Amino acid sequence: MSAILIACIYALWLAAGWLDFHFHRRTDLPHTSALRESALHGLQLLLIGSGVLAWLLLENTRSLLALLALLVIAHAITGYFDTVSADGRRRISPAEQHVHSVLDAAPWVLLGWVGWHVQPRWSLGVDPAALEAWWLVLLPALVLVVLPWLWELQQCLRVRQRRRGAGA
Repeated sequence: MSAILIACIYALWLAAGWLDFHFHRRTDLPHTSALRESALHGLQLLLIGSGVLAWLLLENTRSLLALLALLVIAHAITGYFDTVSADGRRRISPAEQHVHSVLDAAPWVLLGWVGWHVQPRWSLGVDPAALEAWWLVLLPALVLVVLPWLWELQQCLRVRQRRRGAGA
């Protein structure tokens, strides 16, 4: 796969992440599945974000591939518990389910691309990507996914605080 195709898959993945947070707002996540689901979203972002940072920072060897595979597996497991957490608490529409399909598949596709280009040795050497790559990868992720998650988390914390205040 070419770098342009991978960039398009990454952009599609980020767009799906942004759209997923749109569905969360539409279904009033802070009042339904609340902080539990939002915390799982944060964990998924941490797992995948760590993988993206490792990919940008480290040379592409079997060791990096193994690390990324562990992070993708942990992300998939967390995604399962995310869905379990939301099930029965808020409606997950067919459109949101399809968005989840992209969110579930993209890490595996990107892992395959990294594996296709792996250097056949076991080491974790530092070999940072060009500064432009850092900006092109991280800035859209920050805007489309991290900031919407922080907003969601803030709303969940506000609802939780109000509920505690009303119950006191």
